Amino acid sequence: MLMRTDPFRELDRFAQQFFGSQTPGTWSRPTPMPMDAYRQGEQYVVSFDLPGVSPDAIDLDVERNVLTVKAERRPLELGDGVEMQVSERPLGVFSRQLFLGDTLDADRIEASYDAGVLTLKIPIAEKAKPRKIAITDTGSDRKQIDA
Repeated sequence: MLMRTDPFRELDRFAQQFFGSQTPGTWSRPTPMPMDAYRQGEQYVVSFDLPGVSPDAIDLDVERNVLTVKAERRPLELGDGVEMQVSERPLGVFSRQLFLGDTLDADRIEASYDAGVLTLKIPIAEKAKPRKIAITDTGSDRKQIDA
């Protein structure tokens, strides 16, 4: 099971829409990144939108079942003689934390990055998967005692 950790995310999103704020995130106060999460068979899949972020600017950490994703979208290096006319894409640091339940195997997380989407595959732990329990018949081993 995955749990989100930012209770003010919707309030921040509303404030950005209402006030038109495109305040970039910093390492001390990062901006949350949009994500989707779903279960697919024996794993959870989590996808984060990170368009324009270089793969080397993404950090993934797991500590005590808390998964932290941090990414930084840096300004374009335009060179000399180039004057920016419009700059609407947010720059700065983006971050998200997820609590991974005990039923997930945090040691076997796989990460891939394609077309601006970071995808994590988190397998369900073996101990959490349903399993059959064998039943032994101990009644046939009893000897009958005559009285």
